[in-house]
Amino acid sequence: MEDLSQKLRQYIKIGTPAERRIAKYFSEHLNELPFETASSVADRLELSPMTVGRFLRSLGYHGLDGIKVHLKENAPSVTSQLPNILEQLQKDASEGHPLATQIAELVEMLQHIYKLAGQPQWRDAVSTILSSGNVFVTSHPNLAGIGRYFRDRLIFARDQVLFLDGANGSYIELFGKPAEDGLLVIIDSPSFVASRLLARSARRAGYKVLLVTGQFTEWAHEFSNITLSLPPQHANSRENLSAIMALLEYLATSVAQAVGETAETRARRIEELRGMFAQAPLR
Repeated sequence: MEDLSQKLRQYIKIGTPAERRIAKYFSEHLNELPFETASSVADRLELSPMTVGRFLRSLGYHGLDGIKVHLKENAPSVTSQLPNILEQLQKDASEGHPLATQIAELVEMLQHIYKLAGQPQWRDAVSTILSSGNVFVTSHPNLAGIGRYFRDRLIFARDQVLFLDGANGSYIELFGKPAEDGLLVIIDSPSFVASRLLARSARRAGYKVLLVTGQFTEWAHEFSNITLSLPPQHANSRENLSAIMALLEYLATSVAQAVGETAETRARRIEELRGMFAQAPLR
């Protein structure tokens, strides 16, 4: 990347007028070049595609595809760029840029989840999800999409995972038979007024309860076996959706990693079955 940047700087200084224009455009739009063609660059700069092609050959590339391959192979890792990215983000947020402020809040959220993933309760959650006979996942109907997605992610690691939407009003799937070493995962939210009653009833029925909830849910430790606390909720996010989605995604990833190769085998089998049944013709 440094070699390419140096060549572009040289052309900006000593190239022909057309070469200087192309070099300047490339230098300022490296991240956008994968979406460009020689013709689109020529149109932007009011040059001929042949002129752009000659310039690319002078750089040592056979067309714009060659430079795209170079950019892909030499792209700096996100990890190496992270300090600079965070510094710029903090600067922009302090200057009142709304998008920077929002992204900074997301970074804080991910830091909270990363720290949580190193705590004993996270490891307990992973091991309990894997060791329980049945796993039930439930949430408020507003978060049913997130709950079903989490259920689907867990299916890549184990059998007997069911999402309960509470549509029948009875949760008969949960309370209609003995617990038999079952686990109830409750995705709590301000709208889910039944979550406390569900947790208490499940505990009394013999289920273990894994509760994903806010930091200041007073009844959490009384009616759950394991509590995973969400990051602090910002004023403009009533349901804290980003935090819920991120926590559940990384929890499902941790479960799959704990299973190891078995999860990869199940994933391949699931894809095979989807390919077999998803597009089955109508009879």
